[in-house]
Amino acid sequence: MGHLYTKTGDTGTTGILGGERVSKADYRIDALGALDEANAALGWAISTLNDQNASSLIINFKEELIRIQHELFELGAALASPFPIKPLCTRAERINELETLIDQYHGNAPSIQAFILPGGGATGAALHLARTIIRRAERRLVILQSVFSIETSILTFVNRLSDLLFASARWINAYQDVPEHVWQTKSSTDV
Repeated sequence: MGHLYTKTGDTGTTGILGGERVSKADYRIDALGALDEANAALGWAISTLNDQNASSLIINFKEELIRIQHELFELGAALASPFPIKPLCTRAERINELETLIDQYHGNAPSIQAFILPGGGATGAALHLARTIIRRAERRLVILQSVFSIETSILTFVNRLSDLLFASARWINAYQDVPEHVWQTKSSTDV
């Protein structure tokens, strides 16, 4: 078994699919990094879901999050590819599935009365973190799209994914009976 370290990135470059070496400051690498960070946050959220005595609802939820982790890898491969690839997760059927899940989770969470502070329980907080990282990835992808040809459906998928993570964070907090905190404004006399 070889070493984990290759030393090929010691000068600020990294390899992408096809063998090309690019700067670690390349827009593609920046977007890939944000997708990787979001995937790690999803892994954290998944790790907080206890399999022991888990309801079928939680088991299905966990399986959906794992599916999304695979899809984030699929997006990364498409972005690192030297030729255009339309990832399966960006097809209309999958976008429709995400929208159905968003509606389902949103419909089973308390109505929104004010801006919600990210947090709640451990799972909800990790999902909120993943959501904000996905939003960053989306911003990086928009920049990338201005200089590199990427499928617009990738942006659609990532946008829906952030909505799904918001809705699911709220749902899991409600399901686990963990209260959400809302933003409370202070009047100018309180400052």
